[in-house]
Amino acid sequence: MSDQILKIELSDGVATLTMNRPGKRNAMCDELLEALDGFFSRPPEGVKAAVITGTAGHFCSGLDLSEHVARDAEGTMRHSRGWHQVMERIQFGGLPVVSALFGAVIGGGLELAASTHVRVADPTAFFQLPEGRRGIFVGGGASVRVGRILGADRLTEMMLTGRKYSAEEGLRLGLAHYTVGEGEALEKAQELARRIASNAPLSNYIMIQALARIEDMSKADGLFTESLCAAITQTSPDALEGLAAFLEKRSPNFR
Repeated sequence: MSDQILKIELSDGVATLTMNRPGKRNAMCDELLEALDGFFSRPPEGVKAAVITGTAGHFCSGLDLSEHVARDAEGTMRHSRGWHQVMERIQFGGLPVVSALFGAVIGGGLELAASTHVRVADPTAFFQLPEGRRGIFVGGGASVRVGRILGADRLTEMMLTGRKYSAEEGLRLGLAHYTVGEGEALEKAQELARRIASNAPLSNYIMIQALARIEDMSKADGLFTESLCAAITQTSPDALEGLAAFLEKRSPNFR
């Protein structure tokens, strides 16, 4: 339906999720957050990768301040932790997620993008964390996820000044992994999602679950975890199929 707050289209094992609040630059409200959470809690059968994008020229302009609800400290913390839960489900739910970015990627929109695994930006995309200019602090995970990308020093400057980064600057800094021509972000994101969906499901799952956590580990623990991941994947039926396909010079037929 054209009036759905989150439109979902399925094709070739890829689900494209379009945030649909055009009059609000797709600003995040509780209903939209719940719709995203609902999808990633129970992805449709057969979906092997997802794409998240926006509509009407913008990805997501952050939290919808016009729907701001006055909360006490406990309520604010619980609301923030609710965001964390949804972003965690997107990052670690096991489904590879590509974001197609254009226009505003601001505040909560950047927190959402940072929870995805592959980010594609067109030249109109710009990245900003303006919370400090409004007397508040990020609450949807930026201090961790965006901080891991930029480093604490650059994140501090970005938040103190309200600085905007362009698509090209975002590419250099790691906020985006790919830049494309104007209007081409969704097509590229879907192309990458189809490529990822053709991988072995187990190896995709292990990469999503392990790599970000290995970053948090000591060197010794990370190497041990790597060996466990190698043991799990390299003894799987998909690994046997992948090796056979390589030797037979054909494309693998993963389960």
